Amino acid sequence: MQSPFHFFRTLIFALVVPTLAVFAHAQGWPTAKPIRLVVAYPPGGVSDTVARLLAERLAVQLATPVLVENRAGASGSIGLDAVAKAAPDGHTLGFAAISPLTLSPHLGTPPFDPLKDLTPVASVMVSPVLLLATSATRAKDLRELLLDARARPGAVRWATSGVASIGHIMLAQLAATAKLDITHIPYKGGGQQITDALGGQFELLSVNAGPTIAQHIRAGKLRPLAVGAPARLDVWPQVPTLSELGFASANLMSVFGVFAPAGVPGPVLERLNVEVNKALALPALRERLISSENVPTGGSAADFARQIAAEFQSNARIIKAAGIKGE
Repeated sequence: MQSPFHFFRTLIFALVVPTLAVFAHAQGWPTAKPIRLVVAYPPGGVSDTVARLLAERLAVQLATPVLVENRAGASGSIGLDAVAKAAPDGHTLGFAAISPLTLSPHLGTPPFDPLKDLTPVASVMVSPVLLLATSATRAKDLRELLLDARARPGAVRWATSGVASIGHIMLAQLAATAKLDITHIPYKGGGQQITDALGGQFELLSVNAGPTIAQHIRAGKLRPLAVGAPARLDVWPQVPTLSELGFASANLMSVFGVFAPAGVPGPVLERLNVEVNKALALPALRERLISSENVPTGGSAADFARQIAAEFQSNARIIKAAGIKGE
Protein backbone atom coordinates (compact mmCIF):
# COMPACT_ATOMS: atom_id res chain seq x y z
CA MET A 1 0.00 0.00 0.00
CA GLN A 2 1.33 3.44 -0.96
CA SER A 3 2.35 5.56 2.04
CA PRO A 4 0.65 8.96 2.57
CA PHE A 5 4.05 10.63 2.18
CA HIS A 6 4.64 8.95 -1.16
CA PHE A 7 1.10 9.82 -2.32
CA PHE A 8 1.45 13.53 -1.49
CA ARG A 9 4.94 13.69 -2.98
CA THR A 10 3.57 12.23 -6.21
CA LEU A 11 0.62 14.64 -6.16
CA ILE A 12 2.84 17.69 -5.58
CA PHE A 13 5.17 16.57 -8.36
CA ALA A 14 2.21 16.18 -10.73
CA LEU A 15 0.94 19.67 -9.92
CA VAL A 16 4.18 21.60 -9.66
CA VAL A 17 6.16 20.26 -12.62
CA PRO A 18 3.63 21.36 -15.29
CA THR A 19 3.34 24.76 -13.61
CA LEU A 20 7.11 25.18 -13.59
CA ALA A 21 7.18 24.18 -17.24
CA VAL A 22 4.64 26.87 -18.09
CA PHE A 23 6.58 29.55 -16.21
CA ALA A 24 9.82 28.38 -17.78
CA HIS A 25 8.15 28.72 -21.17
CA ALA A 26 7.00 32.25 -20.33
CA GLN A 27 10.41 33.27 -19.04
CA GLY A 28 11.96 32.08 -22.29
CA TRP A 29 9.39 33.96 -24.39
CA PRO A 30 9.82 35.48 -26.85
CA THR A 31 12.58 33.30 -28.25
CA ALA A 32 15.01 34.27 -30.97
CA LYS A 33 12.47 33.64 -33.74
CA PRO A 34 10.20 36.50 -34.88
CA ILE A 35 6.58 36.95 -33.84
CA ARG A 36 4.07 36.73 -36.69
CA LEU A 37 1.08 39.10 -36.57
CA VAL A 38 -1.60 37.85 -38.99
CA VAL A 39 -3.84 40.72 -40.12
CA ALA A 40 -7.17 39.40 -41.35
CA TYR A 41 -7.63 42.18 -43.93
CA PRO A 42 -5.88 43.46 -47.08
CA PRO A 43 -2.99 45.95 -46.90
CA GLY A 44 -3.72 49.66 -46.96
CA GLY A 45 -6.87 49.97 -44.87
CA VAL A 46 -7.20 51.58 -41.45
CA SER A 47 -7.13 48.23 -39.65
CA ASP A 48 -3.95 47.22 -41.49
CA THR A 49 -2.32 50.57 -40.68
CA VAL A 50 -3.17 50.25 -37.00
CA ALA A 51 -1.92 46.64 -36.91
CA ARG A 52 1.41 47.70 -38.42
CA LEU A 53 1.83 50.53 -35.92
CA LEU A 54 1.07 48.08 -33.13
CA ALA A 55 3.56 45.58 -34.56
CA GLU A 56 6.27 48.27 -34.61
CA ARG A 57 5.67 49.12 -30.96
CA LEU A 58 5.57 45.49 -29.84
CA ALA A 59 8.83 44.82 -31.66
CA VAL A 60 10.49 47.61 -29.67
CA GLN A 61 8.94 46.62 -26.34
CA LEU A 62 9.72 42.91 -26.74
CA ALA A 63 13.08 43.41 -28.48
CA THR A 64 11.90 40.87 -31.08
CA PRO A 65 10.93 41.32 -34.74
CA VAL A 66 7.15 41.35 -35.28
CA LEU A 67 6.34 40.51 -38.90
CA VAL A 68 2.94 41.47 -40.35
CA GLU A 69 1.26 38.95 -42.65
CA ASN A 70 -1.99 39.89 -44.42
CA ARG A 71 -4.38 36.94 -44.77
CA ALA A 72 -7.60 38.51 -46.02
CA GLY A 73 -10.86 36.86 -46.99
CA ALA A 74 -14.19 35.57 -45.69
CA SER A 75 -14.72 38.71 -43.57
CA GLY A 76 -11.67 37.95 -41.43
CA SER A 77 -12.23 34.22 -40.96
CA ILE A 78 -9.31 33.14 -43.17
CA GLY A 79 -6.77 35.09 -41.14
CA LEU A 80 -8.15 33.94 -37.80
CA ASP A 81 -8.22 30.34 -39.02
CA ALA A 82 -4.47 30.60 -39.67
CA VAL A 83 -3.99 31.82 -36.10
CA ALA A 84 -6.23 29.10 -34.64
CA LYS A 85 -4.18 26.39 -36.37
CA ALA A 86 -0.77 27.81 -35.34
CA ALA A 87 1.36 26.51 -32.47
CA PRO A 88 0.26 28.09 -29.14
CA ASP A 89 3.75 29.31 -28.31
CA GLY A 90 3.12 33.06 -28.38
CA HIS A 91 4.88 33.52 -31.72
CA THR A 92 1.72 33.72 -33.84
CA LEU A 93 -0.88 36.39 -33.15
CA GLY A 94 -3.86 37.71 -35.06
CA PHE A 95 -5.39 41.15 -35.51
CA ALA A 96 -9.06 41.23 -36.51
CA ALA A 97 -12.53 42.44 -35.69
CA ILE A 98 -14.51 40.21 -33.37
CA SER A 99 -17.29 39.70 -35.95
CA PRO A 100 -15.73 36.47 -37.36
CA LEU A 101 -16.17 35.08 -33.84
CA THR A 102 -19.49 36.65 -32.86
CA LEU A 103 -21.42 37.09 -36.11
CA SER A 104 -20.19 34.82 -38.92
CA PRO A 105 -20.65 31.52 -36.97
CA HIS A 106 -24.43 32.11 -36.84
CA LEU A 107 -24.61 32.29 -40.64
CA GLY A 108 -22.40 29.39 -41.68
CA THR A 109 -19.81 26.94 -40.44
CA PRO A 110 -16.39 28.55 -39.92
CA PRO A 111 -13.23 26.43 -40.26
CA PHE A 112 -12.53 26.84 -36.53
CA ASP A 113 -14.48 26.93 -33.28
CA PRO A 114 -14.90 30.65 -32.53
CA LEU A 115 -15.12 30.21 -28.77
CA LYS A 116 -12.60 27.40 -28.29
CA ASP A 117 -9.80 27.65 -30.86
CA LEU A 118 -8.66 31.22 -30.17
CA THR A 119 -7.61 33.11 -27.06
CA PRO A 120 -8.52 36.82 -26.84
CA VAL A 121 -5.41 38.81 -25.86
CA ALA A 122 -6.61 42.42 -25.73
CA SER A 123 -9.14 44.76 -27.27
CA VAL A 124 -7.38 47.41 -29.38
CA MET A 125 -9.99 49.74 -30.85
CA VAL A 126 -13.61 50.42 -31.61
CA SER A 127 -14.43 51.46 -35.16
CA PRO A 128 -17.68 53.45 -35.02
CA VAL A 129 -20.41 52.81 -37.58
CA LEU A 130 -21.86 55.97 -39.13
CA LEU A 131 -25.44 56.14 -40.36
CA LEU A 132 -25.34 58.57 -43.31
CA ALA A 133 -27.95 60.24 -45.48
CA THR A 134 -27.39 60.73 -49.20
CA SER A 135 -28.73 63.30 -51.64
CA ALA A 136 -31.72 60.98 -52.23
CA THR A 137 -33.36 62.28 -49.04
CA ARG A 138 -33.97 65.78 -47.71
CA ALA A 139 -34.45 64.61 -44.13
CA LYS A 140 -32.54 66.86 -41.76
CA ASP A 141 -32.15 64.22 -39.07
CA LEU A 142 -32.92 60.58 -38.30
CA ARG A 143 -36.33 61.40 -36.84
CA GLU A 144 -37.48 62.99 -40.11
CA LEU A 145 -36.14 60.10 -42.14
CA LEU A 146 -37.95 57.55 -39.99
CA LEU A 147 -41.17 59.51 -40.35
CA ASP A 148 -40.72 59.25 -44.11
CA ALA A 149 -40.13 55.50 -43.77
CA ARG A 150 -43.35 55.17 -41.76
CA ALA A 151 -45.32 57.14 -44.33
CA ARG A 152 -43.90 55.15 -47.25
CA PRO A 153 -43.30 51.53 -46.17
CA GLY A 154 -40.42 49.98 -48.08
CA ALA A 155 -39.59 53.17 -49.97
CA VAL A 156 -36.59 54.17 -47.82
CA ARG A 157 -33.52 52.18 -48.87
CA TRP A 158 -30.61 51.42 -46.54
CA ALA A 159 -27.33 50.19 -48.06
CA THR A 160 -24.83 48.08 -46.14
CA SER A 161 -21.57 46.32 -46.99
CA GLY A 162 -23.37 42.99 -47.16
CA VAL A 163 -25.91 40.51 -45.83
CA ALA A 164 -25.35 39.86 -42.11
CA SER A 165 -22.79 42.68 -41.85
CA ILE A 166 -22.82 44.88 -38.76
CA GLY A 167 -24.73 47.46 -40.80
CA HIS A 168 -27.38 44.87 -41.63
CA ILE A 169 -27.72 43.91 -37.97
CA MET A 170 -27.99 47.62 -37.10
CA LEU A 171 -30.78 48.02 -39.69
CA ALA A 172 -32.64 44.98 -38.37
CA GLN A 173 -32.50 46.26 -34.79
CA LEU A 174 -33.57 49.80 -35.65
CA ALA A 175 -36.41 48.62 -37.90
CA ALA A 176 -37.64 46.21 -35.22
CA THR A 177 -37.54 48.86 -32.49
CA ALA A 178 -39.28 51.52 -34.60
CA LYS A 179 -41.58 48.94 -36.24
CA LEU A 180 -40.71 50.15 -39.74
CA ASP A 181 -40.37 48.57 -43.19
CA ILE A 182 -36.99 49.68 -44.59
CA THR A 183 -35.54 48.08 -47.72
CA HIS A 184 -32.09 46.56 -47.30
CA ILE A 185 -29.61 47.08 -50.17
CA PRO A 186 -26.66 44.73 -49.55
CA TYR A 187 -23.34 45.29 -51.32
CA LYS A 188 -20.28 43.06 -51.47
CA GLY A 189 -17.87 45.35 -49.65
CA GLY A 190 -17.66 49.11 -49.38
CA GLY A 191 -16.22 50.47 -52.66
CA GLN A 192 -19.27 50.34 -54.93
CA GLN A 193 -21.51 51.16 -51.98
CA ILE A 194 -19.77 54.54 -51.52
CA THR A 195 -19.82 55.27 -55.27
CA ASP A 196 -23.56 54.65 -55.41
CA ALA A 197 -24.12 56.63 -52.21
CA LEU A 198 -22.45 59.66 -53.78
CA GLY A 199 -24.74 59.20 -56.77
CA GLY A 200 -27.85 59.19 -54.57
CA GLN A 201 -28.86 55.62 -55.45
CA PHE A 202 -30.45 55.12 -51.99
CA GLU A 203 -31.37 57.19 -48.96
CA LEU A 204 -29.22 55.71 -46.18
CA LEU A 205 -26.01 53.80 -45.72
CA SER A 206 -24.10 52.46 -42.73
CA VAL A 207 -20.33 52.41 -42.95
CA ASN A 208 -17.33 52.39 -40.65
CA ALA A 209 -15.92 55.83 -39.92
CA GLY A 210 -12.65 56.71 -41.63
CA PRO A 211 -10.72 59.45 -43.44
CA THR A 212 -12.38 58.88 -46.85
CA ILE A 213 -15.87 59.06 -45.39
CA ALA A 214 -14.85 62.16 -43.43
CA GLN A 215 -13.84 63.89 -46.69
CA HIS A 216 -17.26 63.20 -48.23
CA ILE A 217 -19.01 64.49 -45.10
CA ARG A 218 -16.95 67.70 -45.07
CA ALA A 219 -17.71 68.20 -48.76
CA GLY A 220 -21.44 67.94 -47.99
CA LYS A 221 -21.91 64.86 -50.18
CA LEU A 222 -22.98 62.67 -47.25
CA ARG A 223 -24.72 63.76 -44.04
CA PRO A 224 -24.24 61.95 -40.71
CA LEU A 225 -27.54 61.30 -38.92
CA ALA A 226 -26.29 59.02 -36.12
CA VAL A 227 -23.35 56.90 -35.05
CA GLY A 228 -22.92 53.51 -33.43
CA ALA A 229 -20.25 54.23 -30.81
CA PRO A 230 -19.70 54.26 -27.03
CA ALA A 231 -20.11 58.07 -27.07
CA ARG A 232 -20.23 60.95 -29.55
CA LEU A 233 -17.09 61.24 -31.64
CA ASP A 234 -14.72 64.14 -31.04
CA VAL A 235 -14.58 64.81 -34.78
CA TRP A 236 -18.39 64.91 -35.14
CA PRO A 237 -19.65 66.14 -31.74
CA GLN A 238 -22.99 67.21 -33.21
CA VAL A 239 -23.83 63.64 -34.30
CA PRO A 240 -25.80 61.67 -31.65
CA THR A 241 -25.26 58.00 -30.93
CA LEU A 242 -28.09 55.63 -31.74
CA SER A 243 -28.43 55.00 -28.01
CA GLU A 244 -29.15 58.70 -27.45
CA LEU A 245 -31.87 58.54 -30.10
CA GLY A 246 -33.59 55.63 -28.36
CA PHE A 247 -32.10 52.75 -30.37
CA ALA A 248 -29.69 51.20 -27.90
CA SER A 249 -29.95 47.73 -29.49
CA ALA A 250 -28.88 49.23 -32.84
CA ASN A 251 -25.94 51.13 -31.33
CA LEU A 252 -23.44 48.72 -32.86
CA MET A 253 -19.77 49.17 -33.73
CA SER A 254 -16.81 47.14 -34.94
CA VAL A 255 -14.46 45.98 -32.17
CA PHE A 256 -10.90 45.01 -33.13
CA GLY A 257 -8.35 43.17 -31.05
CA VAL A 258 -5.38 40.83 -30.82
CA PHE A 259 -5.83 37.05 -30.64
CA ALA A 260 -3.59 34.04 -29.97
CA PRO A 261 -4.14 30.33 -30.57
CA ALA A 262 -5.97 28.47 -27.80
CA GLY A 263 -3.58 26.93 -25.31
CA VAL A 264 -1.06 29.76 -25.19
CA PRO A 265 0.53 29.63 -21.69
CA GLY A 266 -1.12 31.90 -19.13
CA PRO A 267 2.03 33.90 -18.30
CA VAL A 268 2.65 34.53 -22.02
CA LEU A 269 -0.94 35.70 -22.43
CA GLU A 270 -0.55 38.04 -19.45
CA ARG A 271 2.69 39.47 -20.86
CA LEU A 272 1.11 39.99 -24.28
CA ASN A 273 -1.84 41.79 -22.72
CA VAL A 274 0.46 44.08 -20.75
CA GLU A 275 2.53 44.91 -23.84
CA VAL A 276 -0.51 45.64 -26.03
CA ASN A 277 -1.95 47.94 -23.36
CA LYS A 278 1.44 49.65 -23.00
CA ALA A 279 1.52 50.29 -26.76
CA LEU A 280 -2.04 51.66 -26.74
CA ALA A 281 -1.08 54.13 -24.00
CA LEU A 282 1.51 55.79 -26.26
CA PRO A 283 0.36 59.20 -27.57
CA ALA A 284 1.49 58.49 -31.16
CA LEU A 285 -0.63 55.36 -31.46
CA ARG A 286 -3.63 56.89 -29.71
CA GLU A 287 -3.48 59.97 -31.93
CA ARG A 288 -3.32 57.78 -35.05
CA LEU A 289 -6.42 55.90 -33.93
CA ILE A 290 -8.36 59.03 -33.00
CA SER A 291 -7.39 60.88 -36.20
CA SER A 292 -8.87 58.01 -38.22
CA GLU A 293 -12.15 58.26 -36.22
CA ASN A 294 -11.42 55.12 -34.21
CA VAL A 295 -11.55 54.83 -30.42
CA PRO A 296 -8.62 53.25 -28.52
CA THR A 297 -9.74 50.61 -26.02
CA GLY A 298 -7.40 48.18 -24.24
CA GLY A 299 -8.17 46.34 -21.01
CA SER A 300 -7.73 42.85 -19.65
CA ALA A 301 -7.85 39.63 -21.66
CA ALA A 302 -10.67 38.37 -19.43
CA ASP A 303 -12.81 41.45 -20.14
CA PHE A 304 -12.21 41.07 -23.87
CA ALA A 305 -13.22 37.40 -23.72
CA ARG A 306 -16.42 38.28 -21.83
CA GLN A 307 -17.27 40.95 -24.40
CA ILE A 308 -16.88 38.44 -27.23
CA ALA A 309 -19.02 35.83 -25.46
CA ALA A 310 -21.77 38.38 -24.75
CA GLU A 311 -21.84 39.62 -28.34
CA PHE A 312 -21.91 36.03 -29.62
CA GLN A 313 -25.09 35.39 -27.64
CA SER A 314 -26.64 38.75 -28.57
CA ASN A 315 -26.04 38.24 -32.29
CA ALA A 316 -27.57 34.77 -32.11
CA ARG A 317 -30.81 36.27 -30.75
CA ILE A 318 -30.85 39.16 -33.28
CA ILE A 319 -30.19 36.95 -36.32
CA LYS A 320 -32.87 34.46 -35.30
CA ALA A 321 -35.46 37.15 -34.57
CA ALA A 322 -34.76 39.00 -37.85
CA GLY A 323 -34.61 35.82 -39.92
CA ILE A 324 -31.25 36.81 -41.40
CA LYS A 325 -29.64 34.12 -43.55
CA GLY A 326 -26.07 33.89 -44.81
CA GLU A 327 -25.37 34.32 -48.50
